[in-house]
This record gives sequence, C-alpha cells and structure tokens, in this order.
Amino acid sequence: MKVLITGATGLVGQELVTLLLQKGFVVHYFTTSKSKIISKDNYLGFYWNPETGEYDVEALKEVSKIIHLAGASVAEKWTKKHKEAILNSRIKSSNLLFSILKNNSNAVNQLITASAIGIYPNSLTKIYHETDTEVAAGFLGNVVQQWEQQVSAFEELGITVTKIRTGIVLSNKGGALIEMSKPVKYGLGAALGTGNQYQSWIHIQDLVNLFLFTMEHNLAGIYNAVSPYPVTNQVLMKAIATAYQKPFFLPNVPTFLLEFLLGEMHTILISSQNVSSKKILEHKFQFKFASLEKALQHLIIQKK
Repeated sequence: MKVLITGATGLVGQELVTLLLQKGFVVHYFTTSKSKIISKDNYLGFYWNPETGEYDVEALKEVSKIIHLAGASVAEKWTKKHKEAILNSRIKSSNLLFSILKNNSNAVNQLITASAIGIYPNSLTKIYHETDTEVAAGFLGNVVQQWEQQVSAFEELGITVTKIRTGIVLSNKGGALIEMSKPVKYGLGAALGTGNQYQSWIHIQDLVNLFLFTMEHNLAGIYNAVSPYPVTNQVLMKAIATAYQKPFFLPNVPTFLLEFLLGEMHTILISSQNVSSKKILEHKFQFKFASLEKALQHLIIQKK
C-alpha cells in the first residue's frame, strides 16, 4: 500500500514514516523544501507549496491513504506573525490538498488528519469525549475548529475523513517533554500555575500506532489520541523529576510569570483538558505506554 504524508519531516512525521516503512508501506511525502526531497524505492519526496499552489501530481500515483500532519508549531511564542502562520499553514495546506484530489485522478479513499485536544474548553471537572461540541474560547480553540471544518470538506469527494485529536506528545527527540525536562535536570522542576490542571498526554509510539490503526481499520470520524490515564500538571512534573532522580520541592511557577515570559501561549500550559480515549479503546486499540510511569521509564530512564 502507498501512503502520502504531509509534514513527514516533523517530530511525529518522522516517527510515523519509520513505523510505516517497517510495516512494508511505500511512503510518498510532500515537502516545501526541495533540499528534503529523497527518492528511494519505498520513500519518495515531492515538492509542494501551499502558499503558491504548486505541487507535483506524481505524489498521488497509486496512493490510497493520506496522512495530513502539516502545520506550523504551536510551541513557539504567539507573535501576531506566528499566529497567522499557525492558522494559515493548516488552512492553506488543507485547501491545496483538497484541490489536488478534486482536480486529478486518484485512488485515495481515506484522509487522516492531525488535530488537537486544544479544541476542548478549559475545565477542572469535565471529562471530554469526541461527542462534545463546545469549543474552547481563544486562539487555539478557533484554530482547531477551522482546521477540522476545512478537512470535513474532503467528504464531498467520497473520501473517509479521520480526525486525530492529539494530546501532549511525549518524546525524547523533541517537543513538550524535552522542554519540561530542562529545568528538572538542574533540580529546578516545579508545577506550573496551580498545578491542578489536567494534562492529557500520549507517548509518541502510541500516537503513530494509533494513526496506523485508524488507517488499517478505515475508521471515520474523530478520535482522541491520549493515554487512558491523564494526570495533573503537578503529577506530571513530579514524575519527570522522579525519572531524572532530581528533587521536586520548589513552589509552583505563578501564572502571571508564565504570561510575562510566554505571552498568550502560556494558556497551553495552564489550560485543563481531561480527555477520554474510550472511543479508540472500544475499537480494541491497545496502548503500549498507557501509564505515565511506563512512558517515562522508556523515554528517560532507559535512555540515560
């Protein structure tokens, strides 16, 4: 089977490509950087530019599944310019992908897109499921809502649409865990804000396996990609400190300081989303790293 991936060179994309190649898939990928184009028998890159509408139609050849991961990182400071990049990169890439499929003969029967649990409102008490329709106030909720609405249009082409709402991705190759670990390594670990906010997380290997699972089972609709066991920020930061065998005694970092340092982006750190993975579990998906301790054992302790 041939799979086309956008965002293949990002943190999740690289892990997903590795998994698919191990499973015997042929991977095509779109890239905006011509220097990142590689041509091997089972791994072929093709240029595209969502800003100008350029693309190489050969990328579609014999492809039946598309995994859409492209989008500017939300983990950079939300300047006006970067906020535009966060939204436009997702909308424009989705628009171009739609245009490519609409205007060219193809065999694509499923589009699986990354999304985010940031669509769910901040709550210390509610447990969120895929059926919840209330959207978080603020920038990130708006981005995810527009992103998902844009992708729904692919159903007009007779394509199965799958939306993977991803939680905090834990990886030792980049992303949230690396950033959270930096002060911890120096014995300066502390909870953020009140520390009571729920943080729904997922080990990167479970995430890419979930993408593969929804593809192999042709699952349609929205799926939360989070561990069955979300934790508070206090528990998460203390567990990271324990994994590094570092003390954890400092007072919480106050919200006003996070806002001063990070601006609007600080809302990612203090928002509480207790998100359920019950739906994907009912399809018999099995998490390899369901517990936080097991995930950190694999990502931190075994890698020392």
